[in-house]
Amino acid sequence: MNIKELTKAEEQVMQILWQLKEAIVKDIIEEMPDPKPAYNTVSTVVRVLEGKGFIDHKAYGNSHVYFPAISEDVYKKFTFDKMMKNYFSNSYKSLVSFIVDEKNLDVKELDELTKLIDNLKNKKS
Repeated sequence: MNIKELTKAEEQVMQILWQLKEAIVKDIIEEMPDPKPAYNTVSTVVRVLEGKGFIDHKAYGNSHVYFPAISEDVYKKFTFDKMMKNYFSNSYKSLVSFIVDEKNLDVKELDELTKLIDNLKNKKS
């Protein structure tokens, strides 16, 4: 499957659909923050997402109920892999170093991170 990166508007709609599991366009708009976008705007984004293979629909007469065709976990992995490649040269050491420096983790948080790493190592052995 060839996943493409989503625009901000597309990602917002997908976040809502992942949460709701299925929805009509009106349901999606109700979950959006104010000021609400126009119905036609959201409908267009939904059709684009369907064209990209991110969502599908069931037709009930003239109504379409949309649902995710790609899980949130699959997209999360895609975006994480892309970020790792583009910003951290696929180096987890660079990623962790960035997080520690950027978020100014305190000693307690560093200890928790170390414990998490140790637990993950133990699971793999």
